[in-house]
Amino acid sequence: MARFRRFSQELADVVVAHGGSLSGEHGDGQARAELLPRMYGARTVALFERAKALWDPDNLLNPGILVRPAPLDANLRFSVLPREPVDVEFGYPSDGGDFSAAVRRCVGVSKCRTTSVPGAGVMCPSFRATGDERHSTRGRARLLHEMLAGELVTDGWRSPEVRDALDLCLSCKGCRSDCPVEVDMATYKAEFLHHHYAGRRRPAAHYTMGWLPVWLGWAARARVAPVVNALASVGPLAAVAKRLGGIAGERQVPRLARETFSRWWRRRGGPGGVGDLVVLWPDTFTEHLSPSVGRAAVRVLEAAGLRVVLPPTLRGRAVVGDGRSRSPLALPAARRARVCCGLTYVSTGQLDRARAVMRRSLDLMAPVLETTAPVVVLEPSCAAALRTDLPELLPDDPRAARLAARVLTFAEVLERHAPDWTPPAVDLPVVGQTHCHQHAVLGDAADRRLRESAGLTGELSGGCCGLAGDFGFEAGHYEVSAACAEDQLLPAVREAPDGAVVLADGFSCRTQLEQLAGVRGRHLAEVLAEGLGEE
Repeated sequence: MARFRRFSQELADVVVAHGGSLSGEHGDGQARAELLPRMYGARTVALFERAKALWDPDNLLNPGILVRPAPLDANLRFSVLPREPVDVEFGYPSDGGDFSAAVRRCVGVSKCRTTSVPGAGVMCPSFRATGDERHSTRGRARLLHEMLAGELVTDGWRSPEVRDALDLCLSCKGCRSDCPVEVDMATYKAEFLHHHYAGRRRPAAHYTMGWLPVWLGWAARARVAPVVNALASVGPLAAVAKRLGGIAGERQVPRLARETFSRWWRRRGGPGGVGDLVVLWPDTFTEHLSPSVGRAAVRVLEAAGLRVVLPPTLRGRAVVGDGRSRSPLALPAARRARVCCGLTYVSTGQLDRARAVMRRSLDLMAPVLETTAPVVVLEPSCAAALRTDLPELLPDDPRAARLAARVLTFAEVLERHAPDWTPPAVDLPVVGQTHCHQHAVLGDAADRRLRESAGLTGELSGGCCGLAGDFGFEAGHYEVSAACAEDQLLPAVREAPDGAVVLADGFSCRTQLEQLAGVRGRHLAEVLAEGLGEE
């Protein structure tokens, strides 16, 4: 506050020295009225006071604004926030570790309140669906501010008002890039949920979809995918299971793959090729729900002259190396331990569990981090979690930053590690949507160049598909989820030219397209693999 006062005074002197005005179209207000004697002079301001006293003797009109002003640093709204950093889980590196400072980023510009997204922007899908201020990034930031101030929202982290406002936040991360001051509401929501449910029973969806990697891993080990698919498809058992699991009744439960990606990998005999080593991250969605994406990526990466390996597991041996060597590395014998980015735990605010999963993944990736091999992540949301959530939840573990720096998207690894490779000429128009996490965290410049090289023409829409991981599956969210899809994605698909390829790198986006439009979206890796022809 003292720096604010000094800055305001020095700025006023600079403006006056150049013959400028301290105020523009919005008037002087409380922030500049105290400075007016510097511009008009004390005698002129004294005349203002006499005119005010003549026409408003009881000082009813704008008291303390122009004449006899309140100090410019009085009555500041942020002065009531905690002076010491709040004890939180994320590191908030851009705000000095201070959650209060992170919340103060919002200055009310209200770009999040736009009813249409220019270009390929994302923010803020829930506000565009409901039109309610509390569902805008600004409204949620304001409620978090009131929670920290403790004057209007008095329940702190237990506040039902803040919980209800954040409930319809899709955690799309669009505000992280589209907001002029980079408010990151997805992180704030995860932080809040962690504290709100600490020591309390959580919503059922947190135990079902939040622990999705555990349940899918169990189903894969027990080889019960056909049974699960049959029970979850239709009928009274499926309806009861969805009700108990906190899943929207309107939703169809995605089908589990009969053969996981890792099992296919072992059956094919592991790595092939002799080029630069790249480590392909088997995320939960690729591993259990869409292994065709992983198989396609392996084929394309190897066609580009790269040698693909999977991360180590704690089940036996894994192949790593310096880019040429194929010497296996022995690992401790254990079971069931695979790498995971922790995304589902982060999005549901189970941050202790997320950290445990992340640390286990860092332990498994230790041999990889001793090499220079990049880590290719096919699912954009998982790549974004490794790039941002991992180092921000484990700021004191140097391995987290090292792994985050290694993470590349499918297009990025081809561009950087196979620059001379020419993709197959697909020569088709494309429609679809840039994944919201890719837009916000990863960027899509490499994807655009790869699509252009392959003859894939057309622009992808912005916005968010509305499914957003667990959000669209959670009971009570279906209508908002569908409205978000209708904002940009579904109209773009309906207006697509004949023969257009529907691109959707995210599993959530593909699922939303299938369930709401009956359209099969494909990962860019699948499109390029098909362009290579028959194996």
